[in-house]
Amino acid sequence: MHGHDGSREAGRQECLRLLASVSIGRVVCTLDALPAVVPVTFQLDEDRGVLLCTSARSRLVRATDGHVVAFQADRFDEPEGTGWSVTVTGRASVVTDPEESARLRATGSHPWVPAAEQVFVRIAPELVSGRVLAAATARAS
Repeated sequence: MHGHDGSREAGRQECLRLLASVSIGRVVCTLDALPAVVPVTFQLDEDRGVLLCTSARSRLVRATDGHVVAFQADRFDEPEGTGWSVTVTGRASVVTDPEESARLRATGSHPWVPAAEQVFVRIAPELVSGRVLAAATARAS
């Protein structure tokens, strides 16, 4: 997208603020040597890392732990011609510290499907980028 298409780049802090306003996004990783986009619930942690809560036995944990992944979330209003999209790229790691896991469980992040052995995966926000779309009327002028 270019500046004349009604969009603009969002700075890191704006991107993180936008991410904090939604709870569903997508993890982009490799599953069985193929690219995969997996919808997930998430939250931002105090360090602004992206936190996913999932089953310890999930394919997502095996595909992300120790690997660089991308995470994307967005919100659009098609009739109004407004919205935003944010992408975070960074190394994912399973939270293994019991105290940290207990703290995260207390924050209320839960997977879509309840699992007996829930773990948290943290994506460190190494690269953060985003685009904000202007209203359709602004693009027409």
